[in-house]
Amino acid sequence: MDTQSLNAFCAVAELRSFSAAAQKLHLTQPAISKRISSLEEQLDCKLFDRIGRTVDLTEAGRTLLPRANKILMEVEETRRLISDKSGEISGTLNMATSHHIGLHRLPPVLRLFSQQYPKVKLAIDFIDSEKATDKILHGQLELAVVTLAPQKHEKMIAKHIWHDPLICVVAKEHPLNNGAPVELKTLSEHPAILPDLSTFTGQILKRQFDQFHLPLDVSMATNYLETIKMMVSIGLGWSVLPESLIDGPLTAIDVPQLEVSRELGCIYHQGRSLSKAAQAFIQALQASAD
Repeated sequence: MDTQSLNAFCAVAELRSFSAAAQKLHLTQPAISKRISSLEEQLDCKLFDRIGRTVDLTEAGRTLLPRANKILMEVEETRRLISDKSGEISGTLNMATSHHIGLHRLPPVLRLFSQQYPKVKLAIDFIDSEKATDKILHGQLELAVVTLAPQKHEKMIAKHIWHDPLICVVAKEHPLNNGAPVELKTLSEHPAILPDLSTFTGQILKRQFDQFHLPLDVSMATNYLETIKMMVSIGLGWSVLPESLIDGPLTAIDVPQLEVSRELGCIYHQGRSLSKAAQAFIQALQASAD
């Protein structure tokens, strides 16, 4: 059982797609299929059910998945320990970040880090904060830079890096943009375009409305803030966005009862020994803090 086959298996299991796994691992789809077939031959069992375009784990596949993740984590940990013995900061740093943080917060950190530690290879997965948090908990990532969860997790170390206030915005021609403060009850009567309420940002916002026993009329939900910005700008509803995204056809409105902010930072599993590369990256993040 080789690590390449296990990597392919874990990628297909995560993405439920051979083509998506091939794209993630920078391989051809036949190469992925060959690795999975080789693994199935070695284990003498079928790992995936392929029905049409749907790919699902078999019972054997579900049994293998947590063990495969653990094996890959231990292999990577061994590589890291050997690399760290040399004293230099090198190797691969497997990390994740959200699309918004990756676009608007990380670029200067990544530039300086890459200049300072050219022997570190950054393997960055751009995914939702909630998915990154789950991957950290299951040992699939060493580090993530994300929106921090509203509630602390006992197995997670979370380090605050940036405070991110969210501002209520509408299109300039929206009826709520009349120059006067807006009551939260009035806001609740207008359709909103928000991240899904199961996301960390959605939970933070929903909690504000729940305090006043008010409903949230979410007409559309997407986790991409740039998409929310576009839909608000053409008058489809109100939303809350970071100040860095407010420009052009958007205008901020004053909602005295609504104070929404997020904490952005890095997370890692408390049971994991961080590589020198990860420790150096955290230091770079803290140096860029507000």
